[in-house]
Amino acid sequence: MEIKLSLSALHNSRKTSGVGKMAGEESEVLANGHSAYVPFALEEQEKKNESWKELVRRKVGKQCACSLGRGKAAVLGFFPILRWLPRYQLKEWLLGDMMSGLIVGILLVPQSIAYSLLAGQDPVYGLYTSFFSSIIYTLLGTSRHISVGIFGVLCLLVGQVVDRELLLAGYLTETNATALAGAGNGTVGPTCDRSCYAIMVGATVTFTAGVYQVLMGLLQVGFVSVYLSDSLLSGFATGASLTILTSQVKYLLGLKLPRAQGLGSLVKTWFSLFKNIGKTNVCDLITSLVCLLVLVPSKELNDRFKSKLKAPIPFELFVVIGATLASHYGRFQERFGSDVSGTIPTGFLPPQLPDWSLIPNIALDALSIAIVGFAITVSLSEMFAKKHGYMVDPNQEMYAIGFCNILPSFFRCFTTSAALTKTLVKESTGCQTQVSGLVTALVLLLVLLVIAPLFYSLQKCVLAVIIVVNLRGALRKFADVPRMWRVNHVDATIWLVTMATSAFVNTELGLLVGVLVSAFCVLGRTQRAPAQQLGQAGHLDLYEDLATYKGLKTLPGIVVFRYEAPVYYANQSLFKKALYRRVGLDPVQEKARRRKQEKQMRKQEANASANAEAEAMGVQCGVAEVSNKIVLPHGAAFHTLVIDCGPILFLDTAGVGAIKELQKDYRELGVRMLLARCNTSVLDSLHRGGYLEHHSGDAEKVFFTIDDAISYVHSLPCQNGISDTFC
Repeated sequence: MEIKLSLSALHNSRKTSGVGKMAGEESEVLANGHSAYVPFALEEQEKKNESWKELVRRKVGKQCACSLGRGKAAVLGFFPILRWLPRYQLKEWLLGDMMSGLIVGILLVPQSIAYSLLAGQDPVYGLYTSFFSSIIYTLLGTSRHISVGIFGVLCLLVGQVVDRELLLAGYLTETNATALAGAGNGTVGPTCDRSCYAIMVGATVTFTAGVYQVLMGLLQVGFVSVYLSDSLLSGFATGASLTILTSQVKYLLGLKLPRAQGLGSLVKTWFSLFKNIGKTNVCDLITSLVCLLVLVPSKELNDRFKSKLKAPIPFELFVVIGATLASHYGRFQERFGSDVSGTIPTGFLPPQLPDWSLIPNIALDALSIAIVGFAITVSLSEMFAKKHGYMVDPNQEMYAIGFCNILPSFFRCFTTSAALTKTLVKESTGCQTQVSGLVTALVLLLVLLVIAPLFYSLQKCVLAVIIVVNLRGALRKFADVPRMWRVNHVDATIWLVTMATSAFVNTELGLLVGVLVSAFCVLGRTQRAPAQQLGQAGHLDLYEDLATYKGLKTLPGIVVFRYEAPVYYANQSLFKKALYRRVGLDPVQEKARRRKQEKQMRKQEANASANAEAEAMGVQCGVAEVSNKIVLPHGAAFHTLVIDCGPILFLDTAGVGAIKELQKDYRELGVRMLLARCNTSVLDSLHRGGYLEHHSGDAEKVFFTIDDAISYVHSLPCQNGISDTFC
């Protein structure tokens, strides 16, 4: 509701007798000795009445209007590269973009191969995924700094779906590569082995997740990212990291165990590991320990001296090269049975359609993957955009990450999103624009065309070590739990519940539980909203909580109450109880007490003795007890209740009903109830609910300030039952 200030009301400022009186202002005294009250008024803007048909016609016409300018804006909006590339500052930006793209590309080579293992895919498909996503996001993304590609949590989610579908199709174990006739799948023929089917499942999940993300972009639901708080996402990532760590232990030990499925997979996996610990491959165990002893300290050195290093030292690549050479010349596979990466083909395979028959099985999994991927991408892009002073478009980010999944899925890639570690490296090494993404893609292309086959002898335990070492950041969050608890109990609770559910129950379920817990926490805050009795600060128009600040004074006969939450169906009863508790008067109980007293008085009168003097005394006492003087616990009476509605964001039907009920109950007790500082939403609700109708008997119910309400009360003559103290 738009409003404008009434000049006459501003000119005729309210006159008060000591309360909120302005300097140099004289009060006009009436014959009854009370100050004249001039209400502070605001004049409403006239609203244009528009039917829903006209509204729909206007909105649709606005969206569907076609012009050259709108067409150009649509193209530039969908391909943000067309906006910034013509303004690219070659001398200032090119060196930083090339340096950051080269370094991220070098880091991505071992990580892409390693995370393929986590997603249940062959190593080459991790390289494909990083290559295509880097190019597509450069064309469609609005962030200048984030690195889009493989992300551990998404790889885990994809890998869980892949293993489940392999189990349903009859591929029971890691070593079972028997060809199945159809495998319950119309498009997979009898020559499709375990690897082929896993690739098909991963590509179909990726395609479906991308479609979800593009549809969310079309529906303009980019705002959903605000409902995924930092504590929720952090708890989910940490819980998933525990699951990732657990899933990689079998590779560190050289055990060939199927991935546990269903609820409690983490506990099942550890039980299976301890049960088969005697089958540990000693060669893989020693290799894992050596790689850990090299990578963990080297990563710490990179973190400690990152401010002094122009670029992080690619220790992962050095370890991969050294381990591959050792495995090749030591013939670890032939002599010790170590599991190696195997053949990594060069070039690109021809595109292939997803398996449409699998979509009903993986539709729900793809939805959770789509939400996680979008949330991580938008969170990181907004964080770095805020840091560097530019804006990103969440809906365009949805399109970008959606097409980073849809198009690469035809080349057997798996789901992608932004990744924090690589984004930090990219930013710290001089990245200015997404040209660095094109440089990263060129590095990966060189590997795919030439270098990839050289990693044939690379042990899978080395890839597992790389994954585990990169989990350090998420696992360190456990050390922050005490600090989180001290700062905010609610956020710490959300983090703990989300983390525990993601780790010990189910990864996807952890995200859902985290969202539900966050929603219930928000509702809980409205259920336990602060309810305060206010006092005045000196002679200022300032009223604050008596329990919080010293030196505040209460006004004789007037109680000012504040409730810091919306009043709606879920908390309207709590609102009334909080009010009764603060003002010390429950009108329902008071009316019941008075009815009981009246009943007792009538009974006493019926059985009265002949002593007239005693009867007269009893009647007088009864009248005094039922007078309109209301006594608070500290002994002060009040005749007016002012509710400060400033913190009340909105009222629903139940909230308006609660206000009307309070006004009626207190009026029956002789207590006047006034509202102050109502916002336009609350005023609209009160209008629609009939609370402000003039025929209700009291036109002066709502005031723009607390001081205005109190001035109105002071301008009224004393009423029957009100102590002389208030007059």
